[in-house]
Amino acid sequence: MDGDGTRDARGTHANPVPRPAGPPEMPAEAPTVPPRPARAPGSPDGSAFLTWLRTPRPQALPGVWRFGHRPRPEEEPERVPGRQLLSGAVIAFLVGWLVWSLLWNGYLGGWWLLPLYAMIPDSWAEPHSFASVVVVYAYYVLVAGIIMVAVGRLGRWGEIWRRYGPPAWRGAAAGAGPAPAPEEDPAAWPALRAAGAHDAAERLATEARSGLMRDVDHARIARAWQGVQRGRHSLATFTGAVLSHGAAACPHPSGARDLPVRRARHDLVTGQVRIGAAADDARNPYAYRGAGLALGPDLLGTSLLAVGPAGSGKTGSLVRPLTESLCLHALAGRAAVVVVGAAGADLGPADAYDVVVRIGHPDSVYDLDLYGGTTDPDEAAVVLAEALVGDLTDQHQGGDTRRSTTVLAQLLGPFRAVHGRFPGVPELRQLLEGAPGPLAELREGLRAAGQDSLLRELDARERQMDRPGDVGGVLADRVALLDRPAFAPFFDTSGQSRPFSLKALDHPVRVRVDLPQRGHADASRMLARLVLAQFTASVSVREDRSLFACLVLDDASGVVTPEAVRAVQRLRSAGAGVVLTLRTLDDVPRPLRGPLLGAIGCRMALSGLTPWDGQDFAEVWGKEWTEARDVTDRQIIAETPAGKAVHMLRRVITGKAPTARAVTVRQVERERWSASELAHAVPAGHAVLSLTSVKGEHAPPLLVDLHG
Repeated sequence: MDGDGTRDARGTHANPVPRPAGPPEMPAEAPTVPPRPARAPGSPDGSAFLTWLRTPRPQALPGVWRFGHRPRPEEEPERVPGRQLLSGAVIAFLVGWLVWSLLWNGYLGGWWLLPLYAMIPDSWAEPHSFASVVVVYAYYVLVAGIIMVAVGRLGRWGEIWRRYGPPAWRGAAAGAGPAPAPEEDPAAWPALRAAGAHDAAERLATEARSGLMRDVDHARIARAWQGVQRGRHSLATFTGAVLSHGAAACPHPSGARDLPVRRARHDLVTGQVRIGAAADDARNPYAYRGAGLALGPDLLGTSLLAVGPAGSGKTGSLVRPLTESLCLHALAGRAAVVVVGAAGADLGPADAYDVVVRIGHPDSVYDLDLYGGTTDPDEAAVVLAEALVGDLTDQHQGGDTRRSTTVLAQLLGPFRAVHGRFPGVPELRQLLEGAPGPLAELREGLRAAGQDSLLRELDARERQMDRPGDVGGVLADRVALLDRPAFAPFFDTSGQSRPFSLKALDHPVRVRVDLPQRGHADASRMLARLVLAQFTASVSVREDRSLFACLVLDDASGVVTPEAVRAVQRLRSAGAGVVLTLRTLDDVPRPLRGPLLGAIGCRMALSGLTPWDGQDFAEVWGKEWTEARDVTDRQIIAETPAGKAVHMLRRVITGKAPTARAVTVRQVERERWSASELAHAVPAGHAVLSLTSVKGEHAPPLLVDLHG
């Protein structure tokens, strides 16, 4: 079984989805790496795993790191300054001490002893009995207690205890605590026991207690159990796999049970990866301040756009944690991920992926299918036209992708009918340039096969070549960017290479595509558009949409087109999402910036943003009604010695001069984050992030510390 059942992860292309290539073989004389420990250090009995699994994960606001989270109230309570609180408590104690001294020494008279005299019989007065002594001192303690309670409430001693006492010292996780009851213990697999699979549940519980189960194993088996509940797999098959293999049951096709290395904090129970913490800033809602911020498929399903200059942390603080999380979800059978970035980018080691396509690298094991694994010429023409000329949004020659789609379909259909495959890059370039030899060969083949309709398509293409403004020349120029010696072994359609097709996103596959940025920037942008177009076309026709599919583009410069924006809007209903990063919104045509920000549910503006980029974010985040307070302070001048003494005491307590304050409160509408604040008020290592979940829940723009 794989992560979601018994099926093997095979794509729709002729070649199956390959297993990870793994590191190259070491020479015989090279030193070998020590074997990886079977158990985590320091937890041979599985206690660390059980503690992790049993940690509370309460429901929280969108984006809050739920692992061990303690919810806060929606509104910030009134908080007295610490100096004022402590000084008031000391003064209240001194007042209580003074009152008790005056009572004890008789300066206030003996009236406070009248209740005592009324309760004590005359027979106890002389001589003093033990009972009378006890009653008298108990009365003293009662009076002293009443005085201390009164001054304690006056001095807010309870707040001091909560703020500085043991309640404030107690951490979020004081310890593992006693194990919960079996029907409530997630490590005991109560869902399996309720369904009658007691033997399988006991086997998994034993593996968890002995330290043989990991978080990925738990998530993978839980995913497989969901397949049983939905009727996709039989209970007998699932139970047999668990009894035979224990925590290693239902493996990923690669056989891997974890990533080679992790940098971020992951919680596979909730599916979240922590990317930072909400800053303790007045602009953040009180319920978010200090809470961890995390992303998961429920948020990535609305797609994410991050904009920030080079060095602001897009790759290291956002893309790398997200790719790790998605790869872990793929190992658990929950997701399929495609990561596209420049060669050498920090996107994780190669052995963390099942397929690594290194375009332009002579040692690349896999190739990229130029046509996305489809056999329909019209579908292939749509995707290829978007990749070749989708960025030509102006209404000039070649700017209309529908005309380009028609031109490509007029050539791809006849070529496939004659040769049984689509043309390679050199062949497609010759056809678009109108080379007489290949066109004549196609015509003869169509005549021999009796394909009259396709012959008319080819004749129409030849007539259009002689007209001014034909888009074939523009397409040929774009294809020429791929017809270079560095790409000669790639995009082969003859079956001699191992092309990867995005049709394989029906299965939990991990794919990384390295683009040749150096010397081939235009070709890299075109290939990125090709992957995006193939991704959006493939995920929309999947059968199992419970498998989350995500495309991560480390640099989306030149990728955003009108068709791409429309496709991103449709991803939410297809159980998929994209992650796009940009250095600046200037990399997106001006007419597409508003639609792009509107189509994306999660938006992130990192530090170093330009004011004109900040203006676009400020507009999409909109305005909110806020309470504006205009305060006018007028210092009070004391004229009498007593007044001066009172003012001096007040200055000692509050740290401020006595003033008369006039406050004017009014409701005003202001931008949540202005362009100037986004450009100048976001500290280094921080970002402003707004979130939208697939259920429609929103989180306002939050100031996030990416290193928190």
